[in-house]
Amino acid sequence: MANQNYDLIIIGGGSAGLTAAGFAVQLGKKVALVEKDRLGGDCTWTGCVPSKALVKSAKVAHDMRHANRYGVGPAEPVIDIRAVLDHVRSVVDQVYQPESPDALRAEGVDVHLGQASFVDPHTITVGEARLSAHRFLIATGAHPFIPPIDGLDSVDYLTYESIWDLESLPKRLVVIGGGPIGCELAQALCRLGAGVTLLEDDTRILPQEEPEVSALIQQQMAEDGVEFRLNSRAQRIWKQDGEIHIVAGGQELTGDALLLSVGRRPTVDGLDLEQAGIEYSSRGIAVNDQLRTSQRHIYAAGDCTGGYQFTHYAGFQGFMAVRNALLPGAATAVLDRVPSATFTDPEIAHVGLTEAQASEKYGDGAVVCSWPMERVDRAITEGDTAGFIKIVHRPDGTILGVTIANSRAGEMIQEWILAMDRRMKIGELVNSLHIYPTYSMASQQAALHIKVGQMLTGTSGRIIRGLARLMR
Repeated sequence: MANQNYDLIIIGGGSAGLTAAGFAVQLGKKVALVEKDRLGGDCTWTGCVPSKALVKSAKVAHDMRHANRYGVGPAEPVIDIRAVLDHVRSVVDQVYQPESPDALRAEGVDVHLGQASFVDPHTITVGEARLSAHRFLIATGAHPFIPPIDGLDSVDYLTYESIWDLESLPKRLVVIGGGPIGCELAQALCRLGAGVTLLEDDTRILPQEEPEVSALIQQQMAEDGVEFRLNSRAQRIWKQDGEIHIVAGGQELTGDALLLSVGRRPTVDGLDLEQAGIEYSSRGIAVNDQLRTSQRHIYAAGDCTGGYQFTHYAGFQGFMAVRNALLPGAATAVLDRVPSATFTDPEIAHVGLTEAQASEKYGDGAVVCSWPMERVDRAITEGDTAGFIKIVHRPDGTILGVTIANSRAGEMIQEWILAMDRRMKIGELVNSLHIYPTYSMASQQAALHIKVGQMLTGTSGRIIRGLARLMR
């Protein structure tokens, strides 16, 4: 078996691996990308892309039912779940085309499809091929966590990976897990006509978010028809007479389909990492702040390291791993502050500290402003006033954290991310002219409200009011 030699071998063709391969090739390096399944990873095939396409279809159905809000006659949509999923697959295929093996090979990346296994710190096998490299990047992602529930192995269940193979819409779907994935899929499938019950063992859904966000999303999902069983951990599951029975929180409920959405775990098995001397555990591959593993020439990035599991973060780390592996110096690639969004309706976007986290760290030195979307003209014209912007900051205007709940939250959060990255203060956002009428005017309105409050407080406020009186 002849060796094929490379400057860099990347194991895993998801967001981190694809970003890394594209950058390394631009640096003039000989690059191999190894993927055991399909290029694109979870995001393209089972995560971000299909779920957002499904959410859009569900939103269209929802808007049809409620068209009377806009003076248009409502209509009950005719929903064919196979047609909906065909649409979802067409969107996935469109996103996949620039990531296909042929497309990457045309850019200069050698693509090897198959399971990678380390032979030694500089060599892997992929099927019958033997590949070696000066540097490696492991970017194998993560997979659904299957909880240890008594009887679970006796029933068929769905995860975010398998739900896209549905042939018919469940009449009564039980969703275990009230995190971002569980809430997005529960709301979408309910709007498409499924009866949905969501189980969450915490006292609220989306427990990592601000409490008022959890309340807002639960209210909207309940209006859509989702039933909730909170503080209810699934204890036992069995199938009887064609139905799935679940005991949770001391109560029994039934359904004809079960969706598990209780988190993900790093994919580290099957790589023979021991042969390369790479330290890892069930929590992921151990890396330092520059994404270097216990072997100096081997890096790891994205979900397989056990950190924040977001596509944009994985892509960032893939880029930074190549930068640190192939260029002089080293840059920090493990971040404390990573922005996120949940694509329920309304959306949720967050960056930085929550109010509780800021209060714990700064005490009375953390100040909160909550600006309702019902005070934003564009939201009023759209009939879309549910939600708010919540800004947590220091009295001097230093931004500690921002949460936005609104249908455009994922877009609106970006200027706050940039402001925090550049260490801008709230007053600087006030001076940046925002277009009217847009949703982003809410950010300027909230920032102005905070800035005016700062100006008119204490000694400066007395001076400013005095000057104003002199100008009469």
